[in-house]
Amino acid sequence: MTAKDSNGNALSDGDTVTLIKDLKVKGTSVTLKRGTTIKNIRLTDDDEEVECNAEKVKGLVLKTCFLKKA
Repeated sequence: MTAKDSNGNALSDGDTVTLIKDLKVKGTSVTLKRGTTIKNIRLTDDDEEVECNAEKVKGLVLKTCFLKKA
């Protein structure tokens, strides 16, 4: 099974994705806005999660249902 974005497109290491929803980051006061572009994602053992670094937050784990391939 492979990781897929909200539109069903396959994701792979190093892809660039865009957020489709505003997301609050737990443990911080940061909110990632819809339309934010995140580069160089890394796939995890869980097909529904990817690791990434956003501009203000390092070491994020995001659900693929909130992402679309850029």
